[in-house]
Amino acid sequence: MEDQQAPRAVRHGGPPRPPEEPPRPPRRWAWGPDGDEGARARPPWASTAVLTVFVLVGTHFAAHAQPLRAPLDASAQVLLVAGCAVLLLRRRHPVVAVFATSAAALVYLGAGYPYGPVFVPVAVGCFTAVVAGCRRQAWAAVGVLWLGHLLVAHWLYRWLPPEGDAAAPWGQELGIAAWAVAVMAVAELVRVRREQWARERSARHAAAKRRADEERLRIARELHDVLAHSISVINVQAGVGLALLDSHPEQARTALTTIKSASKEALGEVRQVLETLRAPGEAPRSPAPGLDRLPELVEQAASAGLTVRTTTSGRRRELPPGTDLAAFRIVQEALTNVVRHSAARTAHLTIGYEPDALVLSVDDGGPPSGGDAGGSGSGLIGMRERAAALGGTIDARPVTGGGFRVGARLPLTGAPGARRLPDGEPGDGPDSGRPPVGGLEEAP
Repeated sequence: MEDQQAPRAVRHGGPPRPPEEPPRPPRRWAWGPDGDEGARARPPWASTAVLTVFVLVGTHFAAHAQPLRAPLDASAQVLLVAGCAVLLLRRRHPVVAVFATSAAALVYLGAGYPYGPVFVPVAVGCFTAVVAGCRRQAWAAVGVLWLGHLLVAHWLYRWLPPEGDAAAPWGQELGIAAWAVAVMAVAELVRVRREQWARERSARHAAAKRRADEERLRIARELHDVLAHSISVINVQAGVGLALLDSHPEQARTALTTIKSASKEALGEVRQVLETLRAPGEAPRSPAPGLDRLPELVEQAASAGLTVRTTTSGRRRELPPGTDLAAFRIVQEALTNVVRHSAARTAHLTIGYEPDALVLSVDDGGPPSGGDAGGSGSGLIGMRERAAALGGTIDARPVTGGGFRVGARLPLTGAPGARRLPDGEPGDGPDSGRPPVGGLEEAP
């Protein structure tokens, strides 16, 4: 019923798609990921200063054990400091940092200065570049440094200082290659772990957002079902009270009594939903409504001028709490729609207990009442969401010859803790021999 008044976009399509995010600018090969996030990164002053002191002091100690190498002069000091200082750019421009440190180390070794911790800045630059995602650039920088050292140590040493220098042993080259591979392997391991952590963090955020959205939709359905039904009854009874206030004050008093009862029940259910919001995770203080409260629902419909005839088939048995609540809310919303949108004063409610499903149907003879009943258009949407959450279906359509039918099929899963009827009594159908439930009027 309500979706007859809903906007066309709501009935035939989902919500509008959010605008697509603009594509990110491509990463530049020579500079690395220096976008907005990289530009906001502060230079690592403290760690770079500590590393510079370590390289200078360590090189001076290493020079005492290499008397045949060129002495550490001002040029050597400048190369060592420059190779460390360029690491200030490693967060914003990791590719520049790794190539610059490799170049400084290669010039230092080509000048014949002593071996030492000159490779440490190169290792730091490679590590940062790999972790930042610039893997090919980091491997290229290390490869250039290693090939350049091969040329200097085994061919160009004849023309480069110090004089009388001999070719380096090949075992040293193997050690340098193993050192470079180890550094790159550690950097790759850290990069993979960071990517895994980022994916896990993103998955946790997505799961938390999904749970929050599901809870928000559940609360919205509960509030809609409670308020729509109760306010519809109050609206009808208020109109009756106003019409009879002068001529039949006793009947007006009855209407006001019904308004008080309906508003009290609505406030109680709304309070229960709000308590769940204030104290998430705690058990509700009162049980969720189910089909055992169907007589109250029918009495409220009767107070609004709607007679409900009920037929129950099959053997009544325990229902899972979720199915019981969904069945109650679906019947409540269907009867509310009849009160709001139909001129019929009689509705037929059928409850069928099948071996593996609960089948519900609410029919009215129509025709539509016309006029604006104040519906939001989300009643049938909420019913479909409730049924879909249980693996069931909703069939809401006009009936040939006038009227409207809401049918639901909810699977029975037999979940633990389901609501159980006393002694497994049979249903209230015509052959059960039991009186009608509450104020329901049995169908002939």
